[in-house]
This record gives sequence, structure tokens and C-alpha cells, in this order.
Amino acid sequence: MEKKAIRVAYGEAIVKLGAKNDKVVVLDADLAAATMTNDFKKTYPDRFIDCGIAEANMVDMAAGMSTMGLIPFCSTFAVFAGRSYDQIRNGVCYPKFNVKFGFSHAGITLGEDGGSHQAIEDIALMRVLPNMTVFVPSDATECYQCVEAAAEINGPVYIRTARLPSPVYEARPFTVGKGIVIKDGKDCVIFTCGIMLEHCLEAVQILADKGVDAALVSFHTLKPFDDELARAYAAKCGKVFTVEEHSIIGGLGDAVASAVCGMGLQKFQKIGINDVFGQSGKPADLLVEYGLTGAQIADKVLNA
Repeated sequence: MEKKAIRVAYGEAIVKLGAKNDKVVVLDADLAAATMTNDFKKTYPDRFIDCGIAEANMVDMAAGMSTMGLIPFCSTFAVFAGRSYDQIRNGVCYPKFNVKFGFSHAGITLGEDGGSHQAIEDIALMRVLPNMTVFVPSDATECYQCVEAAAEINGPVYIRTARLPSPVYEARPFTVGKGIVIKDGKDCVIFTCGIMLEHCLEAVQILADKGVDAALVSFHTLKPFDDELARAYAAKCGKVFTVEEHSIIGGLGDAVASAVCGMGLQKFQKIGINDVFGQSGKPADLLVEYGLTGAQIADKVLNA
């Protein structure tokens, strides 16, 4: 199966978007070669601004541009959302300005740069902000859809992208705020997002080989969240597992927990980063270290 990093798809998508909409501008904080906004810079040099290592200033510049009718896309590493959080909160979300944030290198699969650069809290930070839409695409195809949708939304949007190449799946129907049933099942349900879809698909197959009929549901939108779908599968299966490349605090697991609270489930377990920072290592080794491979996910489901 073809593999492509979601950050690469993001770079391709904004170039295509720029061709269709001359209001689209891109700002980057000295990381264009890594966030993949370089192609936009080459294609539309007059609509690209390298803001240097000044993330807070970049966000305020984008806020101002949005008031003039432009559609700014800001890009940097996801971990640097913290550097500009006050500006994102008060400068963009509070007045509901039309600014998009395409932040890359999220999660532990950033790899050797280590815990200082591995964002395991960015979804939590963005979900809590009023007026913010949060996208976590599972592959390149879904990233294209998220970028297109972001441009149509009148307000702040956060798009989380990954460095590690992951499988490219066939396009599925895309609706903002709606999850996607990847596989039906009755014994338990696994809810996931982002690049963990690949590993959850492996886990579901392992479980099937052991006689467990697991449903798998993927969410490309974490805010607004598809409470209805989460509740439907929680009620159907009784046993719920959430899997994410993010802290188990404030991310997908908590979004699902809020949706299914009070349902009296037989089992609810969040699988992700257990309130610790990341560390330096090869992405594949880090997935093993934090228990996020398909085999490990399947084991956790079976043990539960």
C-alpha cells in the first residue's frame, strides 16, 4: 500500500487550494521545509510570509490579515502551539477570526527530536478553545479533505499533521463533525484518530483471528465531536476502547468519555500516552515503547 506523510499531503493541499482561491495566504515560522509549505512559497511567493522563529507574531499577523478578507494558514510544529497560545486564544478564537493552523510533527512519531518536540498535548489545548474546529486526519486523502473543509469554515481551524509516512486509503465520505465506521462489529468498539488508524486496523485483524468481533470507528473531527455515533457504538458493543497518539488527558479519549458518560458501560479504557513526555528514538521503537502497535492494542483489548 502507498504510504505518504500527512504533512506532505498538507503541503500539496494548500498549493491546490491556492490555485482555486487567491485569498489563501500561508505563514510559516522558519520551518517551511519541514511543514511542507515550501511548495506554496515557490508557487505563490507573493502570498507566503516566513515569519522567522516568532510563532506568536505569526499568529497576530494572520489575525490581522483575516480582518482584511484573506484566509491565512499558519504552519509550524505542533509543539510550538504553546508558544503562541495566548495569541491563538485571545487574538484569533476570542474574536472568531478566520485563521487556520496546520501544525505538523505531532505525537511521539516525530522521532529522534525527543520529548521537547513531541506534541502530546496539542489536541487538548485546541479542543478547549471556544470557536475552534479541530481536525486530526488519518491519512493523506483525509488531509486533503480537511484542508478543503477548513477553507470553507468561517472561523479558526486546527489541522494536526504527522511526520511519519502512513498508508493512503481510498477516499471516504467526509462531513465535518462526523465519524466514520471503518469496520462494524459487536463484541467491542475501538475509537481512534490520526495515524493510529493503521495500527488499529492491525489490532482488529488480530482480534478477529482470536474470535473477537471488534468494531472500528475513526474520527477526523475531534471538535465538533460526533457524540451520536460514539454513543451508538458504545450502546451496541458495551466495551469501549480509545486509541490515540496523544496524551490520554484531554484528547480523543476524553471526547468519547464525555459523549458516553452515564451509559453504564461494561468497560471503558483509554489507550495513548499515559501522562508522560516522549523521548528520543526511532518512530517504530517509540510506538512499541508506548504500547501503540497493533499487537499491543489487541493485547490490551483481550486483557480487558
